[in-house]
Amino acid sequence: MKDRLPLTFILITMMIDAMGIGLILPVLPSLIREIDGGTLASAAIWGGILSFSYAVMQFLCGPTIGALSDRFGRRPLLLSSLIVMVGYYVVMAMAGSIWLLIAARIVGGITAATQATAAAFMADISTKEQRAARFGLIGAAFGMGFVLGPLIGGLLAQYGTRAPFWAAAALTAANLIFGALVLPETVTDKTRRAFRWRRANPFGAFRQLGNLPGVRRLVVVFFLYQVAFNVYPAIWAFYTEARFGWSPGMIGVSLASFGIAMAFVQGVLIRLVLRWLGDRGTVIYGLCFNFCAFLALALVTDATTALILMPITALGAVVTPALQGMMSRSVADNAQGELQGVLASAGALAMIVSPVLMTQVFALFTAPTAPVFMPGAPFLVSMVLMVACTAVYLGGRRAVPA
Repeated sequence: MKDRLPLTFILITMMIDAMGIGLILPVLPSLIREIDGGTLASAAIWGGILSFSYAVMQFLCGPTIGALSDRFGRRPLLLSSLIVMVGYYVVMAMAGSIWLLIAARIVGGITAATQATAAAFMADISTKEQRAARFGLIGAAFGMGFVLGPLIGGLLAQYGTRAPFWAAAALTAANLIFGALVLPETVTDKTRRAFRWRRANPFGAFRQLGNLPGVRRLVVVFFLYQVAFNVYPAIWAFYTEARFGWSPGMIGVSLASFGIAMAFVQGVLIRLVLRWLGDRGTVIYGLCFNFCAFLALALVTDATTALILMPITALGAVVTPALQGMMSRSVADNAQGELQGVLASAGALAMIVSPVLMTQVFALFTAPTAPVFMPGAPFLVSMVLMVACTAVYLGGRRAVPA
């Protein structure tokens, strides 16, 4: 019971982080063309650059913030990030140039790096057996943010492309006040760890965790999976406008259906799947299901079918919490922040690679000079990445920690 309010705060914080990604998606094509002009294909390129700048900062800052939370505690890092996030949304709401948008996304990427701290807090208050399911709750909260973000973005788009950001700023400020009142500190003198830069930068942290049996291979699987899965935020708005002519409101509804399904899968269904299949079986099932989902989305030509498929594809969203649970059990309690920081960096590196890769593929197959018009081509790329994930995972099955 004593963990309920802090747990609620952590889940709300993760939800708001997801909203920061999701609320911009329905208005992104219109916002970029409003500021910079140009075609839909060129707007997709700028969208990739915005995602790239956001992810670069997550990659660079994830292990650092995770290590800082191991040293100074989870509470000050989380509350400070929310203060900065309020300012980030205000700047996004007022930006008048593409370069100011990029600068704001850089700051937003730094604040989003505290996802590692939130995950470390969850590990602090959970037993080793609970961690995979608890990480599923984080995924569920992220899914709900992915619901609310596109819905807010789509519904408020009628009041202008800036309205969603003002709403997000107000929500973040309210959560900051809530956190200041209820969030305890979970890092004790027993688990506090000295800060060392050689472990707190992404390259040193990756190297350190790579010494643990099986963890390096799981991080590679995690990274490849994130590259593939990030195809949704990277190109969904552009894909559905090009293929089906959907409006921002319709794009928001489709993403909301995906987020609701993802929240159910990671908050409820994953507990049953873990019980039935175990961690290893859950990962294999998720990779196989995502392969089929990406293939279906690449080939679908009917708008109604695509709308039906979108929430169904979320049934494969069990891979990340299962991998997180396996890795969390393999490191010491005083290194949970470092581990989650590495995973945040791996996810951020995927967000660097994926938007650039996926938007370039999209532009190649939708430009007037395209050899063949195929907006779903990025989903074929993700499908191939599922094959790579499966090969890496099964290739090291004997080294994977139980």
